[in-house]
Amino acid sequence: MAGIRLISTSTVKAASHKPEHPTQRIELTPWDLQLLLVDPIQKGLLFHNPKTSQAKESKSEITLLVHHLRTTLSRTLDFFTPFAGRLATIENKDNNTISYFIDCNNAGALFVHAVASGVSVADILEPVYVPLQLVNSFFPLNSVRNYEGISKHLLGVQVTELVDGIFIGCTINHTVVDGTSFWHFFNSWSEISRGFDQISKPPVLQRFFLDGIDCPIKIPYWKKLSDGDSLITPPPLKERVFHFTKENVARLKAKANSEIGTNRISSLQALLAHFWRSVIRSQNLDPNQQVLYRLLIGARPRLHPPLPDEYLGNAVQAGTVAIKAGDLLKRGLGYTAWEMNKMVALHTEEKLRGFLESWVEKPEILTESSMASTALVTSSSPRFNVYGNDFGWGRPVAVRSGGGNKTHGKITVFPGVAQGSIDIEACLSPEILKAIGNDSELTDV
Repeated sequence: MAGIRLISTSTVKAASHKPEHPTQRIELTPWDLQLLLVDPIQKGLLFHNPKTSQAKESKSEITLLVHHLRTTLSRTLDFFTPFAGRLATIENKDNNTISYFIDCNNAGALFVHAVASGVSVADILEPVYVPLQLVNSFFPLNSVRNYEGISKHLLGVQVTELVDGIFIGCTINHTVVDGTSFWHFFNSWSEISRGFDQISKPPVLQRFFLDGIDCPIKIPYWKKLSDGDSLITPPPLKERVFHFTKENVARLKAKANSEIGTNRISSLQALLAHFWRSVIRSQNLDPNQQVLYRLLIGARPRLHPPLPDEYLGNAVQAGTVAIKAGDLLKRGLGYTAWEMNKMVALHTEEKLRGFLESWVEKPEILTESSMASTALVTSSSPRFNVYGNDFGWGRPVAVRSGGGNKTHGKITVFPGVAQGSIDIEACLSPEILKAIGNDSELTDV
């Protein structure tokens, strides 16, 4: 496989930061703090090269383009000041706890320029299975855990030149953002890159806390936070992207709702139920074995008043659907999708507030080993504005995620290139991926 050659590595600071001004401090919520021991969010976009007539001009244009991206990143950090900061801690010696916050000190974001010699856009798009080693090399800050943001960059960007394209890989500390905030940043950067002086949706930097919560929140102190995570050897995994057209998704939604006699099952619930049934069907499980599906549920609209879409930080809650394998297969698509729908509906404001209150009393930090299970886990959303990220030379042709938080069963959902279509990036064992790839019930919707 072709190797990645680093051209340059630099630190990019917010353009208008004034060192003499006091730096802003942003406290972290339970939704943020529970992610200290896991990986950052890693998502990236694949583009064709800007159109040009001669190869020599093309090389010069790419160099200018990389410089332009670095400059516009700096201007975007004027709005997203936490991304240029670092995590900071306070040791509470009176009760042997530690507190984390974001110090918006403009220490800077990481910017990497690289070249993938001999790699084309087709090398990313055409293989049945995602070329993991290659795609993972398009991202900076690999193997860095979130708690390391004390000394490591909270944001890293890598612009990788391909033979006929560019990949922009972005890594952001997960205690600082969730998926909504991640794509909010990407969308804003692309606006600045296209020539806007201001961004259309400035981020809301103030974190949400329940009344009566003392800040900063105190969590158990480890000499080495990494001691909280056990060393596990992941099984061999592969990734494949499954494409579902707008028509496929509409048929699944109509079928699921018809089977239950409702209109409340969403397109995504129907599609995920359809995919889950294929994964279980491929494994020949005992009908009485309980199978699990974990969904990340957006909290912003569920609070009263709702948090704005521009709220910068984590505002998601995990929920789990548990069904016997036999019931999942025999009782149909509608039954499975309806169980998902009911679980999501349980996540009321009262439930969300209950989680935030109880977490402060008894903090639970997620680890890679605690997240690794036989369950399927879905992250991301088809509602994110992925393909609107035009940096000035055209829309992206694909989105891919990096190696962060990848375990067996990780199902990442993206909008498809065609409006209304949905892509599922599935990280599973080679045996299951092969089986569901040959499952006509999955592909012939």
